[in-house]
Amino acid sequence: MTTARTTRKTTVRPDSPLIPFVIQREGEEAAPDNLRLTPLGLGRYRLSYADEDPRDRDLRGVLWARCGFGPVDDQGRPTGRPQWRMMHPLRQRGCMQMLRCQVCAGPARTSRGWIFLAGPDTVNPSDELVLTNQPPVCPKHARTAAELCPHLTAEPMVFLARSAPLYGVIGVGYGVRDGNVQVVERPTGPIPYGHPLMPTVLASQMVRRLGVFRLLTLGELFTALEDAS
Repeated sequence: MTTARTTRKTTVRPDSPLIPFVIQREGEEAAPDNLRLTPLGLGRYRLSYADEDPRDRDLRGVLWARCGFGPVDDQGRPTGRPQWRMMHPLRQRGCMQMLRCQVCAGPARTSRGWIFLAGPDTVNPSDELVLTNQPPVCPKHARTAAELCPHLTAEPMVFLARSAPLYGVIGVGYGVRDGNVQVVERPTGPIPYGHPLMPTVLASQMVRRLGVFRLLTLGELFTALEDAS
C-alpha cells in the first residue's frame, strides 16, 4: 500500500497554488449515515443505506462512505482549505475507477502506460502483490504530485505500469452489536473484491494492483516518455 509508514517533514506549503483534485477540503465532512443490515440468510447480511442511491456503490457493488462536497470554482474544481493528509473518498474513487490524474483529474494514460508514485517504505516492488491506493498522475503533474503529496518525497518511486487492474478497497466491516449497526471489523490492509466480508464493508478508498510495470526515477520516467514520443 502507499499509506505512509514513517513520519517525515512534508514539502507542502500552506499557500501552494495547486491543490490535487483528490485532496479533501475543509468543510467536506463525513455525511450522516443511516446504515442498515439486511439479512440474506445463512447468517449473511448486506450493508446498505436506508435512502440508498446507485451512486453510493462502485462498479463492483461495494457500498461507499458518504462525504460532503464543498463549493467549486468556475472550472468545477474544489475550493476551500486543503486537508493534506486526507483524500476525498468519492474523488479518489472516481480517479481510480477511470484511471485519471489525481492532481488535475484529466486523462492519465501515456503511450507507455500509467504513472503511479510511491513514497519511501510504502511499497515493496518485489512483493507478490504490489498494491496502491494512490490514483495515477499524468506526465504534466508527476513532479508536482511528488512535491505536494505528504506521503511522497521529491524523488519518489515511480511505477510505469502497463496494467493496473482493480483489486479491492480500504474500508471497515459492519455488524450488529448491542442492537445497533456499527463497525465490528477494521482490516489492517486492503480487502479484495470477492472477499466474504465485502457485503458488509463500507469503503473509503479504492485499491489497484500494479501488474506489469517498470520501476523508475522521475528522470528516467521523462526520458522514457520522450523516447516514446
